[in-house]
Amino acid sequence: MNKNIIMFAKVLTMYIGTVIGAGFASGQEVLQFFISYGGQGLWGVLVVTIFFAYLGMIVMYISTKFNSGCYQDILPYLMGPAAKLMDVLSLIMLVGGLGIMLAGSGAVVNQYFGLPNNIGVIAALIITVAVIWGGVERVLSANLILVPLKLLAVCLIAVLAISKQTSFMPSHVVPVSKQMVASNWLWASILYVSYNMVVPMAVLSSLGRIVHPAVGITAGVTGGVILGITIGLVTIAGLNFYPEITNYPVPMLFIAANITPLFKTAFTVLIWMAMLTTAIADAHGFASRIAPKGGKLYKIVGTGICFAVIPLTKLDFAQLIQKLYPAFGYGGLILLISLLIIPLVRLGIKKQF
Repeated sequence: MNKNIIMFAKVLTMYIGTVIGAGFASGQEVLQFFISYGGQGLWGVLVVTIFFAYLGMIVMYISTKFNSGCYQDILPYLMGPAAKLMDVLSLIMLVGGLGIMLAGSGAVVNQYFGLPNNIGVIAALIITVAVIWGGVERVLSANLILVPLKLLAVCLIAVLAISKQTSFMPSHVVPVSKQMVASNWLWASILYVSYNMVVPMAVLSSLGRIVHPAVGITAGVTGGVILGITIGLVTIAGLNFYPEITNYPVPMLFIAANITPLFKTAFTVLIWMAMLTTAIADAHGFASRIAPKGGKLYKIVGTGICFAVIPLTKLDFAQLIQKLYPAFGYGGLILLISLLIIPLVRLGIKKQF
């Protein structure tokens, strides 16, 4: 029983940690996909909560069913001949996501400490490589420690920001006239889920051989619900500071500073931790795909990809999220559709026979 509880916690934190990365914890991601659509963004939060809970369950169900060691073990089941295309797209998204996480680390260090971006990038790079060299168990342990801290920090800042307002949320929020990630809140929500399931699938599918099905499925559903609640809190908090927060690359730091400078200092560290956990997950997902059996090749590939994405860190953090994340969303649509439909179709066929 204790082993199952510990494994549940590890899968849960792994799932949450892969989604709450640089973009999420910084507030920039929630700003782009939810807050920018005003009050309608809250309908988007409801949509993604349902999606995350269902998809977390499905990914863990399939992963444990096939005893998968990487996402390549389950893609053919989901996508047939299109699996090869999704394999390439997934690798590209993992590489791009890793670059964004490292760039976000530089942005936080620069915005708060006034230091060159390169210092934050290098620090995150060193820690990510160190964790990868410890293998899957160290990746799980790192998430088990860091994810609860950053989740608590994000929720605490959001709740305190909301509590300081005269009303739960502003009665009327008019979206600022600017370039949006999608034409409406529903499409933005779908794209958000689409790109955000690529890394979780890559990471969670690597656990299929070591997780009991019931434990994995329960952790998947629970993780999705927690993610939805957290997104909702950040969205409501952000709406109370809209449109001022659109001027900051790390909106959550702006919100934290409006509560108390002490929170801003603590939250800076925790946002950086959030970036680390997702950077680690991206590097692990890429390395486990190329070297599913682990060993020296896993470590070499994981280290190599960390250094290979350094050129991406030279680009603007907010622009990376605005441009790459929607592109990842479109690329991940085929995976999203497959996860939503194929398991149900196959289960339906089995019942008929």
